[in-house]
Order: sequence, then structure tokens, then C-alpha cells
Amino acid sequence: MYSIIVFLPLLGALIAGFFGRWIGARGAGILTSAFLAVSAVLSIWALYSVGLNAHEPHMERIEVLRWVTSGALDVYWALRIDTLTVVMLVVVTFVSGLVHIYSIGYMSHDPHQQRFFSYLSLFTFAMLMLVTSDNFLQLFFGWEGVGLASYLLIGFWYKKPSACAAAIKAFIVNRVGDFGFALGIFAIFFVFGAIDFNTVFGTASEQVGQTFNFLGYEVDVLTTICLLLFMGAMGKSAQFFLHTWLPDAMEGPTPVSALIHAATMVTAGVFLVARCSPLFELSETALWVVTIVGATTAFFAATVGLVQNDIKRVIAYSTCSQLGYMFAALGLGAYGVAIFHLFTHAFFKALLFLGSGSVIHAMSDEQDMRKMGGLFPHLKITWAMMLIGTIALTGVGIPGLFGTAGFYSKDAIIEASYAAHSGAGSFAFWMTVLAALMTSFYSWRLMFMTFHGKSRASKEVMSHVHESPNVMLVPLYLLAAGALLAGIVFAPYFIGHDETHFWASSLFRSESNHIVHDMHEVPLWVKWSATVMMLVGFVLAWVMYIRNPALPKRLAEQHVLLYRFLLNKWYFDEIYDFLLVRPAKWLGRFLWKKGDGWLIDGFGPDGVAARVIDVTNRVVKLQTGYVFHYAFVMLIGVAALITYFMFSGIGGTH
Repeated sequence: MYSIIVFLPLLGALIAGFFGRWIGARGAGILTSAFLAVSAVLSIWALYSVGLNAHEPHMERIEVLRWVTSGALDVYWALRIDTLTVVMLVVVTFVSGLVHIYSIGYMSHDPHQQRFFSYLSLFTFAMLMLVTSDNFLQLFFGWEGVGLASYLLIGFWYKKPSACAAAIKAFIVNRVGDFGFALGIFAIFFVFGAIDFNTVFGTASEQVGQTFNFLGYEVDVLTTICLLLFMGAMGKSAQFFLHTWLPDAMEGPTPVSALIHAATMVTAGVFLVARCSPLFELSETALWVVTIVGATTAFFAATVGLVQNDIKRVIAYSTCSQLGYMFAALGLGAYGVAIFHLFTHAFFKALLFLGSGSVIHAMSDEQDMRKMGGLFPHLKITWAMMLIGTIALTGVGIPGLFGTAGFYSKDAIIEASYAAHSGAGSFAFWMTVLAALMTSFYSWRLMFMTFHGKSRASKEVMSHVHESPNVMLVPLYLLAAGALLAGIVFAPYFIGHDETHFWASSLFRSESNHIVHDMHEVPLWVKWSATVMMLVGFVLAWVMYIRNPALPKRLAEQHVLLYRFLLNKWYFDEIYDFLLVRPAKWLGRFLWKKGDGWLIDGFGPDGVAARVIDVTNRVVKLQTGYVFHYAFVMLIGVAALITYFMFSGIGGTH
């Protein structure tokens, strides 16, 4: 069953890619969507049998083939099936299947649909390989596979310079993180002599306190390995400093944004840290770094999302912020809480992205919210779906009674931060609470600017506004159900009384880690803090964009420096351009002009080699092929010899 789940998307990618000309665009869409639907149904069954209905912890290893054998390195391509795996299988296949179906309508006018569906399925296969990996090499294979597929999908409209630039940027920034990830894998093999999870995790405790010398400093082995692995997670999951690629990646088609940058690929880093919990749990320093980076990302991305005007970029920065929440939970040791938010986030964030795609589709590809407004009467279904996504993202609910998916998972992270009772935990608590306020504000700002108030679109655009077809709306209905119910249904298993049994086979917590128990006993004001922030954010957005729409402009003019600072994303792109891009270009130009042109070419092809060619060209001209020329030269030679003998006295008598 698991081989079918993993390899059906690959089969769909191959058929759509190599035989798309014969099956046609519609055939490619239907075929790949059907394969993903089968994988999704089987994944849901796997979650039920392995996780929800399992009487004892389940861990299964399915060998596919012997993969790499080189000296001490002996690696099998195997599928690791445990609770964490089946949760990720549901996330990947369910969201990917709905995105495939949605794309049948959204991409209906694109002339290259077969290629698009092939890339989507290829990405899904790579992600499935990542989450089912049984060793670090196999995980790295899937890791790089989703990187390749994301490059192809972001730059799908390759005739757009901005799309090509965004694809290259995503690829390069991820390579920075992947360099650290690769070093981490090398270090694991060097220290443990193996790279399969069972061996590494089973012997990790033996390395506690072990150090190695680096530039005269004694460095902890496990901390170094964990930080190198986390470097890869930072790049893939767009964490602070390595986040700059994620907003630009919105240049790809909207279904790509929903699949890659909301629900699956960007959560690969979260999955990596959770999978490696037996390593991270043994390094307090690594966990501290993960917490600080995650909390900082949650706050930073939320501040930037406040002022963005592109509807997809607002949601993109929201994704970046929510990923920060997940890493904050991981750093606090609340691994199950982080995966719970990953799980619920997939539903409502994919819903928001696909809903924005429905808006863009209706608005003749317009993405600027300043040119929208007043769409509610024309797009009532899309409005309702995005409203559900918004209340799930902002965490609408009443503590102790009921709530949306985000209410259960996001609030659990805030409570865990407070329950940590540490410096990093306190920092994470206040950063995530402030991020909750800003999340509510920019989410409702998006709704008000897009659907309410007076229309700011041209009459020509408004004349073509229409609701999306059912092939695009049905996926929204299913995602909306998940956004509303995933929290209340799965909370008991992921973070409730059954969570120890549920995660027993896949996540590791030391005996001193009681974070999940303690988070349920925080003061009442902590439990209400996120709800209060949500309400305050809603009221502020309503005042500024419904009651007094002129207020945001006045505030921007009064605080122009702050506004520009946020609008320009804390100037990270400009800083990186000044510190990294320009010096790299200068160095490349110097090596090209001076090193290659002046030195190598000047003394090589254009120097010594050119002089040899000049000499040989002149010498060759002496070979005319005429006998009288050769006879004349011989005569001159004989005369020269006779003259030499006459004047040197050679052959004379005494």
C-alpha cells in the first residue's frame, strides 16, 4: 500500500511529461489528479490504522532496493512508516490532490498544462520520498528533489523575467541552507559510522558531552550536528535570514503557491527537526537557537505582512510567520504541538492561497488589493471560503469550548512557550502573542480590502468578474472542512491525553521534558491572550479599512520611515544585495576580465600561443611550391657556404 502511495505520483509525472502530447491537457490533469486521489485515500487509511486506531506504537520499515554500497556506507532505499510519516502522507497527498483538481480549472487556458501537471506530480513524489525516508541520504534525495521541482514550478512561466529571477533566487538561497544540511550528514556519518535513522538515533546518547577541536575551540559534537541540520531547515522553511526567497516565489502560478509554499515543501524543515528529535533533545544549545530563530521569524514576517499590497504576498508572509510558530514549538521540545500546527496550517493556508487564486482568476489576473474592493456581491462563495480560512488562521474560538483549527494549534504553541519557564520560552511567548495580533490585523485587512468597501477596479475588469467553476470550488469546500474541524477532531491525539501514545514511535522527549503536560496548566489569561489579540486585530482592521479608509494613508505619511521599513521587508534584499550580491558580481567580473581575460588569455591563447601562430604563419609562406624558388634558395645557400669557407680559411693550403 505504501509503495502505491509513494510511486503513483511518479507514474503520473512520467505519463504526463512523456506522453502528454497523446493524452492531451485534460487527460494529463485528470490522470494525475486521479493518481493523487488514490494516494490520498490510502494515506487517510494509513493514518487511521497506524495512528488513530493503533493499540500499540507502530514502526514499520519497507525495503525497496539496495541503493548505495561504498566502503562502510551501505544504504537501502526503504520506507519508514510511523505516526509522523502517515501524518505527513495525509498532508502531502490530500493537499496535492486538491491542488491538482483545482489546477484543471485554473490552468485551463495555459498551453503547457501537461508540463505543469507533470511538475506538480514530480514535486509530490519528491516530497513523499522525503517524508518516508529511512536514512539521511534518502531524505536528502527527496530534499533536493522538491528543490528542483519548486525551481521548475516557480519559473513555470519562464518567459516572464520576474518568474525566472524568483526561481533562481529560491534555488540559490536554498543551496545555502542545503550546504549546511550536507555538512550535517557528513558529520553524522563521521561520528556514527552510519546514516540510517535507527542506528543514529539509537546511539545518539553515547555522544552526549563529546567534543572536537575546531580552530582551537572545543565544540560539542551533537550541537554542531543539530545546528548544521537546522541550517538546512532554515533555508527550506524560509526562516529568518534565509527567508527572502519565499515572497518572490509567488511569481509561480497560484496552485504552486498553495502546494509548495503553504502546505508541503516549506514544512520540510519542520519535519526534519521533528524527525531528528532524538538528536535535538540532547542539545540544549541547539533547541535554544531553534526557539529564538522561530520566534523571531514569527514576529518579523508578521510585521512585513501588515503593509503588503499583493494578495499572494500577504499570505506568503503569513506562511513564513506560521512556520516561525512551528519552529518555536520545536525548540521548546513540544514536537507534537509543532506537527499539529503543521497539520492544521496545511488546510487553512492552502484554502487561503486557492481562494486568492479564485479572486485573481475573477479579476483578470490582478493581484494588487489596492485595485480590488467590493467583490463580495460577485464572489460570495469565494468570500465564504476565504472567510473560513481567515478565522482559522487568526484562531477564532473560545478557550475550553470550541474553535477553528488554528485556534487549537496556534494557541497551543503560545501556551507551550509560556509553560517552558525559560528565557527563550518567554521571548517566544511575547513574540508569538504579538504575531497573533498582527496576524489578525493583516488577515482581516486582506478580507476588507478585497471584498468590502467601494470597488477600486476599472469598469472593464469588473464587467468580467465571475465566480470560479466547480472544479476550482470543490477543493475549497474540502479544505474549508479541514480548516474548521481538523483542530477539534485531532487535538486529543496530537496534543491531548492520547499524545504520548500517538507519537511514541516517532517523536522523542526526554524524561525531564513535560512541556505538553505543563502547557495545559498555564494561567487563564495566557489561554485567553491569543483570543484577545485576535479580537484587537480585527477591530483595528475594521476601523482602518471599513469605518475610516483614509486612516491608513495618514498613518503611513505620519510614520513614513517605519512604513517604508516594513514595506521594504526590513531591507533584507537591499542589505544582501550590498553585502553579498554586488561583491560577488565584482569578484566575478574581476576574475573574468583580469584573471581570465588579461592573465590566462593574455599570456596563453592571446600571448605565447598567438605568437607561435604568427611565426608559423610567416614560415609557412616560405613554402611556395615552385621549383625555381627552391633552386634559388639552394643557390643562395651554396653561395653562402662557399663565402664562409673562403673567409674562414677552411680547406686552404699552407
